Amino acid sequence: MEIIIKGANEEFAEKLVALAAQHHADLSISTVRPGWTVDRAERYLRDLTAGSRKMAEMVIGDGNGFIDADGIRSALGKLNGPSNGLKRAVDRGIRKGWWPEGTPAPITPVSDPENPSWHQTIAYRMDQEHVPVFREAITRIATSKQAAESMGLTPGGAGKTSA
Repeated sequence: MEIIIKGANEEFAEKLVALAAQHHADLSISTVRPGWTVDRAERYLRDLTAGSRKMAEMVIGDGNGFIDADGIRSALGKLNGPSNGLKRAVDRGIRKGWWPEGTPAPITPVSDPENPSWHQTIAYRMDQEHVPVFREAITRIATSKQAAESMGLTPGGAGKTSA
């Protein structure tokens, strides 16, 4: 018997497993929680295009989880390419099994609350609980890039060691 539980809270899942056990079902249980770990964050950041990664780094580092869209525009120009890249990386990670379905986008646009009918993005944000996780991922990427360069490897070459 295989039971797949998606979108249920842990208490419900435990009750369902207990009910199945009462009926002598042979179960194996594995849980994968949606959310961001340092490993998932590193994989996400490595999967981004250069513009999307720069945007993410600005939100995470420069903005401490919140940055005005005009600041990003001044550094990157139009935001539609980099911001679309952020969303596509989440979807691609789910599709490839890098993180479970239901994992939230780490960076989200903020619209003007004074003008809800016009969806101009005024900022980008990351939940504060994710900021240290993604900072650690950025540090890992930078460290591996430095190690590769010290060994004479070219970032972005075979093995894709680029940060």
